[in-house]
Amino acid sequence: MRPVKETQTPEDTDTTGIAPQQKRSGVVSKWTVLLGILAIGLLYFALPEKLTIGPSWLLLAIEGIVIIPLIFIRRSGHPLAPKTIRILALVLLGAVTIGLIGSVAQLILNLPTEKGTSLLRDAALIWGTNILVFALWYWEIDCGGPQKRHLSGHKAIDFMFPQQADGNTTGWVAHFVDYLFLAFTGATAFSPADTYPLTRRAKMLMMIEALLSMMVILLLAARAVNIYGQ
Repeated sequence: MRPVKETQTPEDTDTTGIAPQQKRSGVVSKWTVLLGILAIGLLYFALPEKLTIGPSWLLLAIEGIVIIPLIFIRRSGHPLAPKTIRILALVLLGAVTIGLIGSVAQLILNLPTEKGTSLLRDAALIWGTNILVFALWYWEIDCGGPQKRHLSGHKAIDFMFPQQADGNTTGWVAHFVDYLFLAFTGATAFSPADTYPLTRRAKMLMMIEALLSMMVILLLAARAVNIYGQ
């Protein structure tokens, strides 16, 4: 006689409808992050070199040097340790943040020589870069990064989204677009909308983003008043 199973272990449970969905959402989120990084490089490339640190293509080159080898290593079947990938991600984020702050500083220094149309274009490029850069920061620091978020069950650690207010009993997963929306509201309203920073590092990042956004908008407004007043 064959023994009868009285209990069912997690391995016996049919998860075919759940695991592939989680895997697909993870892949989509990773690709949106890569697109966000690429968009930062392209926005920086579109800026005139008087507003960049070094040549305007430098940021794209740095992104390529970091990202392309990682893609090939991952496809080789021998991916790097998560800690190594996180260190590389933070180094890349540091590079794009330095580029952003440098562009804001150069915009201030070159404000007297900026014309109306070019000033509007350059300010819009820097403002858009600001949103993308901090969306990536929020994505990377929340709960210690994507892997730790997954291991913790996507509980609210650094940021609390509305879906996490009850302890995230539904297993809701924040995607990059959610952090992009958080960065967009921080750059436009200078305050969180429906997502709240819970830790000091999250609050500091939101303060820096709002400050940079405010500087760009105020510079644009001040120059516009000056132009129309002449």
